Amino acid sequence: MNPLFTELLMLPILLPLLTAGLLALINERHHQAKFVINQISCLLLLLLALGLLWLTDGPATGNDILVFLAANWAAPFGIVLVGDRLASLFLLLTAILANCALIFSYQRWARLGVHFHTLFQFLLLGINGAVLTGDLFNLFVFFEVMLAASYGLLLHGYNIHRIRAGMQYIVVNLVASVFFLLGIALVYAATGTLNFADIALKIPDLAETQRQMLHTASAILAVAFLTKSAMWPLGFWLPTTYAAAAPPVTAMLVLLTKVGVYVILRLSFLFFGEAAGASADFGQSLLLVGGLLTLSFGALGLLASQDSGRIASYSAVISSGTLLALIGYGEAAILSALLFYLLSSTLAVAAFVLLTELIERIYTPADSVFALSMEFFAPEDEQRESAGVAIPGAMAFLGLAFAACALIMAGLPPLSGFIAKFSILHQLLHSRQDLGSWVLLILLILAGLTAIISLMRFGVRSFWTAQAAQSPRLKISEASPVLCLLLLAISMAVLAGPLFGLLDRVADDLLQTERYIHQVLEAAPVRRSE
Repeated sequence: MNPLFTELLMLPILLPLLTAGLLALINERHHQAKFVINQISCLLLLLLALGLLWLTDGPATGNDILVFLAANWAAPFGIVLVGDRLASLFLLLTAILANCALIFSYQRWARLGVHFHTLFQFLLLGINGAVLTGDLFNLFVFFEVMLAASYGLLLHGYNIHRIRAGMQYIVVNLVASVFFLLGIALVYAATGTLNFADIALKIPDLAETQRQMLHTASAILAVAFLTKSAMWPLGFWLPTTYAAAAPPVTAMLVLLTKVGVYVILRLSFLFFGEAAGASADFGQSLLLVGGLLTLSFGALGLLASQDSGRIASYSAVISSGTLLALIGYGEAAILSALLFYLLSSTLAVAAFVLLTELIERIYTPADSVFALSMEFFAPEDEQRESAGVAIPGAMAFLGLAFAACALIMAGLPPLSGFIAKFSILHQLLHSRQDLGSWVLLILLILAGLTAIISLMRFGVRSFWTAQAAQSPRLKISEASPVLCLLLLAISMAVLAGPLFGLLDRVADDLLQTERYIHQVLEAAPVRRSE
């Protein structure tokens, strides 16, 4: 393998680190310069993610798993970065959301406080590192970097609601970090290593006492990961946090919950797959039950939500619950549909978060009170003959964008949300027929119905009941990120065939754990000529 290819794995980590250091040195008065530097860095991350996806999914390297040995120490003794199709796909999703959120923040949100751009780059550093790392301890380090940056971003442009939500978010994640450290210590006591591949290699041959310790450690680690993945009841913090944060920050927080799902997805198949011996399928039934409970909680919360922030929050909860339940379901055939749903739902919820901030400019607080009074008292409308009203361009954009978001989030045809849910339901109906599959199938359909009700109610209030509504002024930097995210989600439906081909290969990588173990542990240090 060409060492140049493997050394590219360092760039998604080094680039945000160096950019954050540079941005910290620039005075906040030079906002535009900081934005330009931040944006250039995010665009470079996007190009890097595309390049890594091409390398891991193409014939250029002769290998679909890239392994970088930091300090040129062989695994499991040195720090290892591993890039495969799944990691590259997640890096690409991160870069897309980062660029869109950053562009949206330019006009207003980035200027409300200090160090927004520095914290933004540290957040990307943590996410990229968590995706690429090959051992548990460095996963903890990158998680803490990611969470520390999210603490500052959540409190950015602080008000009383953000302070309250931020304190709750910080305390919950600090407690989860304690569980994380305790779990790491127990894993090391049980296996004598923290490298993912080395742990997976040793699990089938563990003695019974060590196996029980490993299972205990995995349960403790699951508390940390599932808290970050917003599984009920561990994810009680999410609705308040998402609703209180600034819109571009919330769009990135949507991605943070998926980082927890990513870690669970990777480690559950690597540690407890078919090759794990007596530990095979450990914890899957509990993960399935937890996902179903999270899905039910999200559907009920969405049905009761009136505020756009709460709608986005519970939509993210439904997404996490669906993904966790599908991982716990444990069928290999459903992995491609799971990944398609992860991409589609993340793009749609992030677009909805940014879009609702623009929709709120349509009406005044008095219009909101009037909309509520119409629901309670239902006054009869005066019958008038309409001569037709021209729809301003901004209103047309907001209406069409909201319709697209609603279709994707509710899983209605013809957009990517429908393809994702149809694929999941199809696999559920053609796999094992047990109680869990039927409950999951029914809850998915009911969650879609609650999304239709909630989003339709929000749409009626936003576009039809504002009496003094005026067409808002939309800037290109605000409308273009929403449009970009929606076009990507729509293109997923148009290019569903090739995309599912890629996702099938990603799923195959997850299932072939022996290949991952071999590639990481057999990676040889590079010999330097003297």
